[in-house]
Amino acid sequence: MDKSLRPIDLRSDTITKPTPAMREAMAKAEVGDDVFGDDPTVKELETETATLLGKEAALFTASGTMANQLALRSQTEPGDEILVEANAHVYYYEGGGPAAFSGVMCRCLEGQRGIFTGTDLEAALRPLDPHFPRTRLVCIENTHNRGGGKIWSLEQIREVTATARKHGLQLHLDGARLWNASVATGIAEREYAAPFDSVSVCFSKGLGAPIGSALVGSKGLIERARRFRKMIGGGMRQAGVIAAGALYALGNHRARLAEDHANAKRLAAGLANIKGLEADPSQAETNIVRFRVQTMPADQLVELFKARGVMVLPVARDTIRAVTNLMVTTEDIDHALAIISDSLK
Repeated sequence: MDKSLRPIDLRSDTITKPTPAMREAMAKAEVGDDVFGDDPTVKELETETATLLGKEAALFTASGTMANQLALRSQTEPGDEILVEANAHVYYYEGGGPAAFSGVMCRCLEGQRGIFTGTDLEAALRPLDPHFPRTRLVCIENTHNRGGGKIWSLEQIREVTATARKHGLQLHLDGARLWNASVATGIAEREYAAPFDSVSVCFSKGLGAPIGSALVGSKGLIERARRFRKMIGGGMRQAGVIAAGALYALGNHRARLAEDHANAKRLAAGLANIKGLEADPSQAETNIVRFRVQTMPADQLVELFKARGVMVLPVARDTIRAVTNLMVTTEDIDHALAIISDSLK
């Protein structure tokens, strides 16, 4: 296909397709029955992921939503309360999973681009009283999806986690795009993960694997999560075929996330110069760009772009999200900017 006719898909980094080398690794993968603990490729992936994040054990899951929900279920009981930022993925995009699967209430904190403080956390704590749900778990998302790929700094994390520990609370990190935070800052994933009891990471976003996430934590927590994974039908058999894609991505695609970050900055800078749009290039910290529309409802403009070969997503009435990814080149970014500019004339 003529590259000029190929759609430029910026809807998400989940649209990535496996590279030829990844497909070859998947085709050659050793497999076994993972429910019986017999799949060597799954076991290798779990060991490698746990080691990278500095935890005792890991559990391969079908999705980030599954990993997050297993983390909640493994660290709470029905009737408990969890504290999350109001735009957190675990609350906003996971189909009511906290209520349906774990029977917990979500108490939402109003953050800034997904970031809240220890003071915010302390103010939300309920008194120890039988009239109230028991606060059990605090969730942080790094990078923050609806915050436009915002990175939590180590200082911000340490402040919130220290406050949580002072009150005896468990801690979960939704690190679906933790790889992006690490590449952008040069801070190792294990350093980000250190204060948390559980961490979820995703292989099928920026890393480009076709499927899969992982939950990491202590051996006891992961064994409990493994039981709950089976309970909800998440046990997989010869899963080494897909685990091999994730393992390849983990070893070969982490460093290249810097290319996506550079393309996001390039896109944001270009959007800021297009009349009718508002974009702040300084907020493009990783691979997500959010920009506001001044001329028409965002969903209508998205359809106009789509008809001309650029695919993005409306995330509010006046806001559009674009996510740079493995399938998009710098040349594609420039072509997309030309189409967007021409569409708005």
